[in-house]
Amino acid sequence: MTGLDRIGIPVVMVCRPNARSLAVSQGKGIDLEAATASGLMEAAELYHAEHIERPLKFGSMAELSQSHRFAEIGKLPRITGRAFTKDIVTLWIEGREMISGAARWLPFESVRANFTVPPPPGSGFFDCSSNGLASGNTFDEAIHHGICEIVERDATALWNRMPSARRRRTGVDLGSAPDGPCRDVLKKLEGADFDVAAWETTSDVGVPAFFCLIVDRRDRNSHCGIGAAAHPVPETALLKALIEAAQVRTTYVSAARDDLTAEEYGEDYRDKRRRHAERLLAERSVTRRIASAAGRAARGIEQNVAWLIERLQAAGVSEIIAVDLAKEDIGLPVVRVVIPGLEGPDDHDAYVPGERARRMSDEGQ
Repeated sequence: MTGLDRIGIPVVMVCRPNARSLAVSQGKGIDLEAATASGLMEAAELYHAEHIERPLKFGSMAELSQSHRFAEIGKLPRITGRAFTKDIVTLWIEGREMISGAARWLPFESVRANFTVPPPPGSGFFDCSSNGLASGNTFDEAIHHGICEIVERDATALWNRMPSARRRRTGVDLGSAPDGPCRDVLKKLEGADFDVAAWETTSDVGVPAFFCLIVDRRDRNSHCGIGAAAHPVPETALLKALIEAAQVRTTYVSAARDDLTAEEYGEDYRDKRRRHAERLLAERSVTRRIASAAGRAARGIEQNVAWLIERLQAAGVSEIIAVDLAKEDIGLPVVRVVIPGLEGPDDHDAYVPGERARRMSDEGQ
């Protein structure tokens, strides 16, 4: 798909006809090989979460609590609707809590990515998305990706609710990008006549996180691109956010994704997004250097996973749960990571702010 736009950052699409969630997945990278691997892995993750083969339990917390240890259900990302109670009968799936090593049972709704209708009984209470769904060459690599994605979504949700004066001070000086992939991507965006802005969204968890925006200088009414990422290494987090912004822009140009709506191509929607982008660009104060994000130097995956767990515990997280979704006949490590207490994706109308987001909103009042 790269040639559909003029930026030149590799973007691919991967199609799975008759998928039970998205039939079209996207991949991006600094070269075509990396973008292709990214797209294939995203498609594979969704397939595994659509076709879960692990044992399930059907019952209420009240019925099962004598013999099953549940996750902190009250801290899971919620969606609008009825309140969940211990008497509601639903499906449950077992995961492994990574701090203690003990088993924890989660609502199946928080793990599956099968969006066919009707949904299983007892659905409609918890965020059912791809957040925390990840794959890798090894189990630890998949865990690393899953944790980073959840931390990113949590950081973005908090940043979106940050008092405006404080948020303005999170602008990043992109001139501080070191030589390497980040600077190469920035040069491509500048050469294609795009305004580029980035903000550091790192939360109290302390894992470097960034939000990026790219806006077409030649046509302000065309779709902008936004991207966000978290990673232990600040430069890697920024790079991932930048290329995701390019992917989002190219995806809109292609119009070839099944969760895009006609409304998003209407004049009113594009005008609303344009005004929001211009407001962000106008009010930012470029004060932070990329290297000032408190992360760590590049290390091995196992060391990074241990560091991520330490950071989460220091921020008050008491459970990090992983559900192994790998299939023996495929042999690809795929996991769903769930971290009770962190915010879920806030980019949809059904999002219900959790305790962390409510606390951030209260600070702005």
